[in-house]
This record gives sequence, structure tokens and C-alpha cells, in this order.
Amino acid sequence: MKYIVIVPDGMADYPIKELGERTPLEAARTPNFDLIAKEGILGRVKTIPAKMNPASDVANISILGYDPALYYTGRGPLEAANLGVDLQEGDVAFRCNLITASEDTLVDYSSGHIRSKEAGILINAVDKALGSDRIKFYPGVSYRHLMLVKRGVDDGLEKLECKPPHDIAGQSISKNLPRGKGAEILINLMLESRKVLSAQEINHVRVDLKENPGNMIWLWGQGKKPSMPSFFDKYGLRGSVISAVDLIKGLGKIIGLEVINVPGATGYYDTDYEAKARAAIKALEDKDFVFVHIEAPDEAGHNGDLREKITAIERCDQLVLQHLKGHGR
Repeated sequence: MKYIVIVPDGMADYPIKELGERTPLEAARTPNFDLIAKEGILGRVKTIPAKMNPASDVANISILGYDPALYYTGRGPLEAANLGVDLQEGDVAFRCNLITASEDTLVDYSSGHIRSKEAGILINAVDKALGSDRIKFYPGVSYRHLMLVKRGVDDGLEKLECKPPHDIAGQSISKNLPRGKGAEILINLMLESRKVLSAQEINHVRVDLKENPGNMIWLWGQGKKPSMPSFFDKYGLRGSVISAVDLIKGLGKIIGLEVINVPGATGYYDTDYEAKARAAIKALEDKDFVFVHIEAPDEAGHNGDLREKITAIERCDQLVLQHLKGHGR
């Protein structure tokens, strides 16, 4: 039996007044999802254990059959695995967003969904100015990057309270900075990054073009290196993962799945849905299952973009499910 697991991240939502108290999923035209609901087998699963943060990292670990209460150590280490960053015992990896700050306000958690090439230059500038033998910055995709602190557990950095920037857009920066013992290490880096990034020509050009600049880093999602059994050892199945984000690809690598990099997969509204579907069908030729992750609905939700969220859901239905009909289960 072949299996296809389709995960449109962030597709669930609350009823919305503008939609007649329907959710975006209810408002979207989804004939293929409807067919699955009508003719398939339905069930409910709680993907977020009690007292754990309801976020993509925790939920996707659950969906893949691993108990987050046992295996989850943080978002940063999962992304590090895909970036080729080898965490040693005692190291702590942080997710490092490029954000737009204006005075004391966090304006944009993604710097206008900055392009990866521009973002890479900015993160490398931060690493050159603020990195050290102990602290290293690594460029990722768009606004999503990584900071590694060697022996960070010595300062208790894995225990800090750090706010996800997409949860505090429009709010005060000073009131949402990291808290806890050792927090001053992160706070100093974040505040100093404003000086470094504000001087970068790329940001001057972005302001001239009326694009949000990447003028500050935001550190969060920290954790130590996880220890997880391979998917094959746990379930006796061989699989592949298709995604555009380091979080999901890194998780796949940690549990021994083949990570398929699909040209045109961006992790945003413009991702190539059909290319992902074609890659999934190809993967089933020699794998038992393929895990297809789609980020666009989640990004639309974070942006408060109702129209794009509905469009992303409809594209998942019409450009992914339509192609996958007759393949897998």
C-alpha cells in the first residue's frame, strides 16, 4: 500500500464575520477535499499535547507519529538539520527571523517576505559583525535563518522565554524581548543587529522601493539537538518529504526520510503546487509514503490575508489533490 500525506499548514481557522461566520476552509471551493471527506475514513487526532505550544513544529512531529512530549526540543534544532549545521552536546540553536522594526514596534515578522539572496547578504553581515567563536549565524530561506550558540546550555539559554515574532506583530519590541537567566545575551545581539542592518545598502534600497527592510534580527524557537529514532526503525516504512521550509525538511532528515527539493517550491503564495504533486507521484515509485507539506495557508494566516488564505486552500485542493487522484491512499 502506498500513502500520500498532505499537510496544508495553518489551514484551520476561526469563523469570520466577513465570511458569514464561516471559516476560510468552509468558504473555499474544495471539491477534492469534499470527496475525501465523503468517501474516505475520517477521524480526529490531537496533535498538540497538553501544555505545549500549538505551533507547526510540534504538530508536524505529531503527524509523523512521534510524541512531541518525548522528542521535541525546539524549532531551531530541526531547521539546523536541513541547513547542515551539526549541533554538539550542549549547543543551542535559535530560529533567527529578519524582521522590520520601527522605533519600539515590531512592524513585520518577515521583512516583507524578503528574498533569500538579499536576506543571505544581511545575515552574513550580522555574522561578521556579531558572530564569534561561540556564536554563529547561518542564512536560510527568505526571512527564516538560524543562530547557533556553542555550549549555550551553560548559560541556560534553552530555557529562556522567547516570543515568536509572528505572534506580536504591531506590538512593543521592548515588552516582548527574551526573558530569563541569560536573556541579556540575546537582547544585546538583537539590539546591536539594528545598528548593523540599518547601515546595509540592501535595506536602503528596500526603503526607497517602499519595501519593508530587514533591519533587526529576532531570536526565538531555541533548543538542543534532538534524539529521534528513524521512521523505518519505528514503523518499518520508507518515505520522502516534500516541503519548501527548513523546519519540515530538517525534521525529515532527522528521522531518515528522503528530502526532495522541488524547483519552484517557495514556501509562500507563489509556490508551485503542481510541481510538488508531480514530485510526490514520482517519489511513490520507490517509497512507501510521501509527506507533502504546503506552507502558503499558514503564511496567509500570519499576514492576516483572508483572500490569499482561501486561494491557498483552493490551490491545495485543485492543483495538488487533483493531480494525486489515483495515486497512493
